[in-house]
Amino acid sequence: MASRMHQPLESDEFDFVLARTAGPVLAYFFGTWPKAAKACKEMDSVVGELASDYAGRLTVIRTDMTRCPGPTKRFGVTGAPSFVLIKDGEAVAGTGPLDRAGFTDFLAPHL
Repeated sequence: MASRMHQPLESDEFDFVLARTAGPVLAYFFGTWPKAAKACKEMDSVVGELASDYAGRLTVIRTDMTRCPGPTKRFGVTGAPSFVLIKDGEAVAGTGPLDRAGFTDFLAPHL
């Protein structure tokens, strides 16, 4: 399944993607309130590059914490931007913002 970077997922779409994706999913939880929006905007290009770099091995989804409260709570996300690596519907790792090299290190043990 292709990455979803431009249109944020709603709660039902989030669960649909997880159910239909065989491999790992990197869920990018972003916020639209002013303080979070700036930090999240800075992460968008890094996450877009990850989606391209790992195409076929990793599905990257972008999720607005406010519009998608179910998964936000279920995965214990409390701040934005936050990232949760999900395999078989279960969180296996989580992190805050990283640079591209940091994400490479974060993802390496799980792919």
